[in-house]
Amino acid sequence: MTAPVFIVDPEQLRRARDVGATPAGGWGKIALSGAEGRHAVSVRRLAVGEPIVLTDGEGTGAYGEVVSVEGKDRLEVAVSELRTEPAPRPRITVVQALPKGDRGELAVETMTETGVDAIVPWAASRCITQWRGERGAKALAKWRSTAREAAKQSRRLRFPEVTEMMTTRQLAGLLGGAAFTAVLHEEGSAPLADAALPSEGDILLVVGPEGGVSPDELTAFAAAGAKPYRLGATVLRTSTAGVAATALLLGRTGRWS
Repeated sequence: MTAPVFIVDPEQLRRARDVGATPAGGWGKIALSGAEGRHAVSVRRLAVGEPIVLTDGEGTGAYGEVVSVEGKDRLEVAVSELRTEPAPRPRITVVQALPKGDRGELAVETMTETGVDAIVPWAASRCITQWRGERGAKALAKWRSTAREAAKQSRRLRFPEVTEMMTTRQLAGLLGGAAFTAVLHEEGSAPLADAALPSEGDILLVVGPEGGVSPDELTAFAAAGAKPYRLGATVLRTSTAGVAATALLLGRTGRWS
């Protein structure tokens, strides 16, 4: 059985590391309770002796097995190994224009499974979907929940950040601080597959809405150093373009080696 992943408070993993390994070679016990414990016990029905991974979502994971189950929402894990993954280099951020319907969650889910490090919701001028007030807060919470669950499903120890929504003007500073920036655009003269990539720093990709990136937005991005690139001969939907581009870059940068 492949060990499922559950989220614990980072402080629990810090305490385990501070205490250190026991003479028997383990790292003590960690309790899993609350919503994550309920999912482990009542939904996944984990039993004593089964493998499990507990993570803080920030790069640290405790690997062990269930040693006790209490009620419907609590279990204890005997930790046999603690691992810490370094922050990936280069870091890949995708600026994702707001898609229609549930395609936003689809984009977040698949980009997370692929390995993106950060996702920035973008209110592009041609977006049909608008995030305002309570509706916007709920939509952002759903994107973050989707990223968290997809990270657990794909057994990541370091979860992607989903930032607050940004406007085109707010993106300018973000683009200017990246080591490499690219706007995915069907009329881009250069293929992303041939772009010179940095070994360190942030790689930032901008994915436009179904209606495309407007000329004014392209001009603003160009002023911030972001050039238009094409992915290939076909035009992908906004919910799949970020996934394809992320996969391409993960292969090219050696992060999938």
